[in-house]
Amino acid sequence: MIEPRKSEARGHVRHDWLESWHTFSFADYYDPAHMSWRDLRVINEDIIQPAKGFGTHGHRDMEIVTYLLEGELEHKDNMGNGTVIRPGDVQRMSAGKGVLHSEFNPSADATTHLLQIWIEPSVRGVPPSYEQTFFSVEERRGRLRLVASKDGRDGSVTIHQDAALYAALLAVGESVNHALAAGRHAYLHVARGVVDLNGVRFDAGDGAKIAEESDLRITAVADAEILFFDLA
Repeated sequence: MIEPRKSEARGHVRHDWLESWHTFSFADYYDPAHMSWRDLRVINEDIIQPAKGFGTHGHRDMEIVTYLLEGELEHKDNMGNGTVIRPGDVQRMSAGKGVLHSEFNPSADATTHLLQIWIEPSVRGVPPSYEQTFFSVEERRGRLRLVASKDGRDGSVTIHQDAALYAALLAVGESVNHALAAGRHAYLHVARGVVDLNGVRFDAGDGAKIAEESDLRITAVADAEILFFDLA
């Protein structure tokens, strides 16, 4: 089963400083048919205007992964972390028993374009923690590069869930394959470009819920950047 989630069907909000698209129900956007997919709870695509951002706010018991597409994002939290995230960086924050943080676009003239992902953890009440790792263009070019996993293998950031997140940069005509183990599920998100997944076309912003499939082949119809989730 490959169930498309078209970009234009996502929740959409526009403020003077933020434009955001919600793959799953989030904040004021509620759709009971699109609450989550397995343990994948949120994929938000955000465009933040210069010198604007999210003020200090709290989270609990959620694995939060941030993936930058363009620009920069300045992160501060009450664990003492203060970093700037750029394209190629993957940030993981385990909110655990509670964390406060802020996220701002530090540029005076350029927007920030990012994907923020929430994954439900398998354990609750753990001490909050933070991790940030850079994955070069070369590492993601023409392959599914593991960027987040339960055991932190292959240099990926570590999340408290039986899930694996891959990122890939594909030139037109280039393909990647993924064998989905029995009983596993997947989700494809097209950040940029156009791809074909087992004969089904997906444009930028589109996604796909995947179940009861074993062999998956993703081919770039146009230069593309994708995220791929292997889920329990």
